[in-house]
Amino acid sequence: MVSERSLEVLRVIVQDYVASREPVGSKSIAERHSFGVSAATIRNDMALLEEEELITAPHTSSGRVPTDKGYRLFVDHLSEVRPLTQAQRHAIETFLGSSVDVDDVLARTVRLLSQLTHQVALVQYPSRSQAKVRHVELVALATRRLMTVVITDTGHVDQRIVEVPADLDDAFIADLRQRFNESLSGLGLLEAAAALPGAVDRFAPDRAPTATVVAATLQEQVTANRQEKLLIAGAANLVRTEDDFHGSILPVLEAVEEQVVLLRLFSEMEADQRGISVSIGRENESFGLGETSVLASGYTGIGTAVARLGVLGPTRMDYSSNISAVRAVARYLSRTLGEAGAQG
Repeated sequence: MVSERSLEVLRVIVQDYVASREPVGSKSIAERHSFGVSAATIRNDMALLEEEELITAPHTSSGRVPTDKGYRLFVDHLSEVRPLTQAQRHAIETFLGSSVDVDDVLARTVRLLSQLTHQVALVQYPSRSQAKVRHVELVALATRRLMTVVITDTGHVDQRIVEVPADLDDAFIADLRQRFNESLSGLGLLEAAAALPGAVDRFAPDRAPTATVVAATLQEQVTANRQEKLLIAGAANLVRTEDDFHGSILPVLEAVEEQVVLLRLFSEMEADQRGISVSIGRENESFGLGETSVLASGYTGIGTAVARLGVLGPTRMDYSSNISAVRAVARYLSRTLGEAGAQG
């Protein structure tokens, strides 16, 4: 059992090591922090922490550094989450408030989170597998060229250009638009994909070839929108912290590129009472990310809680500040998307 004072010693070891990247010794703890006990007493506490495998000595250093287990205990007992500054809050509101659509707000979110935390930022698109078709729009670009637009209830807009085999007029386009909306509006993406062939059967033989080409394009759009997707920013931050990794950071960069790995990790992380999920070091080993920590929070899309955002970096990270940033950005993103849904 770790005593309250030993927990406090662990806390300052984590904070000092994160700040300096230098192993922390008992003498520096006694000098820099108000424990009211001698360096010898601090050494005893550190010996107990080492017995519990919460800290370890790198090489022959007299100082100690946290282990993955130590970081976990620190995070689990983290009572003070450093609040964002007024300037940071204003930056979030300003940066996200000027977004023009869902794609833009998510792109801005991932860049902002990376800048706030100096880590790799990850934002999952609202779960499109649960999205429904809100509206299909068809826009004539030329006699035989259309733009097909699929809008979902999560606010996502997908548009494609399609060449059709017959001339188009306003009446034909209006008929296509009406029939496809009657067939697809309100359906989930999986249902919409299944309904498209039946929608084509309703057209007269002379119009069926054009309707078939348009339906095939719409099929591609709803199928693409069912795929899970991550936006990532700040991979260069990993290079800046390369010294925090014992081996090459290449496997980490490869895992970041492999979105399916991160999506699977996101799906397996469980939130604590603060609404934050934290996965540290060896807890990520099966994903090829054994020297990293991942912090994540759920955010609400348009309607329901459907996705996560977070950061990935070395285990030596400022957990308090990063948790604060992830929580704040998740709240602002939920509010921004909620307002977009209300306007839509």
